[in-house]
Amino acid sequence: MFTIVIVALIGLFVFVLISSMLRRYKRCPSDRILVVYGKVGGGGSAKCIHGGAAFIWPVFQDYAFMDLTPISIEVNLTNALSKQNIRVDVPSKFTVGISTDTGVMENAAERLLGLQRQDVHALAHDIIVGQMRLVVAMMDIEEINTNRDKFLLNVSHNVEVELKRSV
Repeated sequence: MFTIVIVALIGLFVFVLISSMLRRYKRCPSDRILVVYGKVGGGGSAKCIHGGAAFIWPVFQDYAFMDLTPISIEVNLTNALSKQNIRVDVPSKFTVGISTDTGVMENAAERLLGLQRQDVHALAHDIIVGQMRLVVAMMDIEEINTNRDKFLLNVSHNVEVELKRSV
């Protein structure tokens, strides 16, 4: 009778151990990034996984997901000063999202994890407006009107660099 109780307790312990280990194994869907934070090793503050899975060590680590769905941002820049101090209105629309490139994911995890979607939208909007004002200030009014490709290229480049750095 005593050995049956011991075997039952050992079986219960093994069952609880295995089930708790399986609950801590997290899979990442393709439309999200799994961010593991806490003690992640390698000197980083977070480990980002896209399209994979990870075991989350209890007590030492925790996890969260970041959405990869693109955000559409409408920017109606008004009264921006061009190089000749002429006021310009530039209505535009941007689509931004988190990249799955290794450096960009970690940068986004450090700055955006825990923010609501509207907070990310507001942050990206502010960055885009600032960079558009900078590009308009560096170009002549004739350049803006006649060479739209150059204007769009400058805006995209500046916004991309700033978003990668800030987000």
